[in-house]
Amino acid sequence: MREHAPGNDPRTGDGHASADLIARYAAGDDLPADRLWAVEAHLETCGLCRLRLADAAPPPVTALTEAVWADLDPPGTPAPHRRPLARWAPPALVPWFAMTTFVVLLALLVDLVAPSGVTASAVLLLAPVVPLLGVAGAWSRSLDPAYELVVSTPRAGLRLLLRRTFAVLVVVLPVLLAAGWLTGASPAYWLLPCLAVTSVTLALGSVLGVRRAAITTASLWAALVVGPAVVLGGVPGVLAPGAAPLWAAALTGGAAAVFFRSAAYARS
Repeated sequence: MREHAPGNDPRTGDGHASADLIARYAAGDDLPADRLWAVEAHLETCGLCRLRLADAAPPPVTALTEAVWADLDPPGTPAPHRRPLARWAPPALVPWFAMTTFVVLLALLVDLVAPSGVTASAVLLLAPVVPLLGVAGAWSRSLDPAYELVVSTPRAGLRLLLRRTFAVLVVVLPVLLAAGWLTGASPAYWLLPCLAVTSVTLALGSVLGVRRAAITTASLWAALVVGPAVVLGGVPGVLAPGAAPLWAAALTGGAAAVFFRSAAYARS
């Protein structure tokens, strides 16, 4: 077994980064790549070492960090309380959450005021692609003011994208469930297609970029499913219970493509 040379391990005996390494990292010294990535990964999970890093940071870095947080959050919000939430849903996603909820409520209103039997339920037609509104903003340079800071961390890429996509689904799915209950659009029709479309969009995002993939998928859905359903009426065949095996296959295939192309998300 190969012995490690002294100083290769960035942690002390208590499992934390050494004071010398924290000081060199804060000063921007040229560290070996393995030690640099190791200390950054440790800092992301260790609150104590982040506090030590904050104390060791040069005044210009501290001023820049405070200025960034001041732009991201309302005044008076303590930074330690907002950072864990920002790992899942940064402030840039809040308007997208609001817009997604508004779209669901608008579809609900259409279903409540439209004569029954005229067309398929608007909630049912839009449910599979509504989460894409949030997914489009989950990993976008133009929509996240902290983008440059985020992508410089060692865990940026697929892991962060999945966190933010999960946050979108946590917000959107309960709203869709409530709207479906009010209009009779059972989740048996739209839940599996919703997850499958999201999975396929993330897979396509490894090639096109997530925002472009979301726009492309939503546009195809509007042209191939929503448009014909509005014209012909009734529940589209792709949303019938018999299509569940196809959606399950799409969900599995999309998830597999995301897994095997995980490295592409760090470059996109």
